[in-house]
Amino acid sequence: MKRIFLIVLDSVGIGELPDASDYGDEGSNTLTAAAASPYFHMPNMAQLGLFRIDGVSCGQRAEHPRGAVARLAERSKGKDTTIGHWEIAGIVSEKPLPTFPEGFPQELLEEFSRRTGRGVLCNRPYSGTEVIRDYGKEHIETGKVIVYTSADSVFQVAAHEKVVPIEELYEICRTARKLCAGPYGVGRVIARPFEGEYPFCRTPRRHDYSLNPPAETMLDALTENGFQVYSVGKIVDIFAGRGITEAVRTAGNAEGIERTLEMMERPFEGLCFTNLVDYDMLYGHRNDVDGYAKALSYFDSMLPEIESRLKEDDILMITADHGCDPSTPSTDHSREYVPLVMAGERVRAGMNLGTRSSFSDIAATVTDYFGVKAKLCGESFLEQLLMR
Repeated sequence: MKRIFLIVLDSVGIGELPDASDYGDEGSNTLTAAAASPYFHMPNMAQLGLFRIDGVSCGQRAEHPRGAVARLAERSKGKDTTIGHWEIAGIVSEKPLPTFPEGFPQELLEEFSRRTGRGVLCNRPYSGTEVIRDYGKEHIETGKVIVYTSADSVFQVAAHEKVVPIEELYEICRTARKLCAGPYGVGRVIARPFEGEYPFCRTPRRHDYSLNPPAETMLDALTENGFQVYSVGKIVDIFAGRGITEAVRTAGNAEGIERTLEMMERPFEGLCFTNLVDYDMLYGHRNDVDGYAKALSYFDSMLPEIESRLKEDDILMITADHGCDPSTPSTDHSREYVPLVMAGERVRAGMNLGTRSSFSDIAATVTDYFGVKAKLCGESFLEQLLMR
């Protein structure tokens, strides 16, 4: 019974890509930034080979690593969550998804208000915590929803749960998703509920509404060939529910790890695809170096438990979807290489696959492991990865 557990440490980049200057990300290195914190402690990932990856200069290099590693470059244009995950799943995006650094066009917002019955506040790129601080009171007084974006391809709607009940907010976002098509086709429409009194706090009931992937993904290929694909965290939202046989949403990294451990106890053949979002959402976007380091250290502390549940034919893959360097002035994603760290009884210990040209090599390798033929981007490294 073959299983792959693919865990995305959301935004844990490992150094700028050659084209980082095109994105204003020169010098970004998320892992190195976190490693500068006194709270950074990743001995278990070190033993799997994390600090032996090409270009990684922080951390303690293991002399005899137990895992296999690679450095992955992003071929797609962009540094967005959606673009990154799509590439992991086998789609290389030749064009970036649209962004709106000046806010959304008035005609789009007028139609949004007409359909939802709610006016709009803000309509600017903004930090998610700062936008509710600056517009939360006016929102409560007027009932208008807070619409904002970022450097990423997102249409975000924030609302207090006592002013806009959560199901209404979700319906508002479903409406926005229908409107955000064609030239307005952002990667994600995101519901951003908050609660309490000033200063407000966001709740864990965030919900993402993504574009449908524009081509076949490894998730589609696996489910169409009778394999199970379990989603943990926001994976189901990133892929608009497509190619998923069962999904569980989570409130943060700790729950995401716990749900993944539960999946590991279930007999199935296929893929468990997990996203751990706290690195990006709570720490990278807030320039919280120590928080980022603590979150990485927590994952590392749970790694022995994850590895202990791997069965003979299981493969553990740990990667990322972009960077979000918490030490730079920017609070946005950064254009970086990402790590790939792999473990399992069949994985060739100490194997360094060097620098791969695309995240999509993951998809090619996953489908190759299950003997599934699919029209995906990427090149499989399965033969190099497994012991004969």
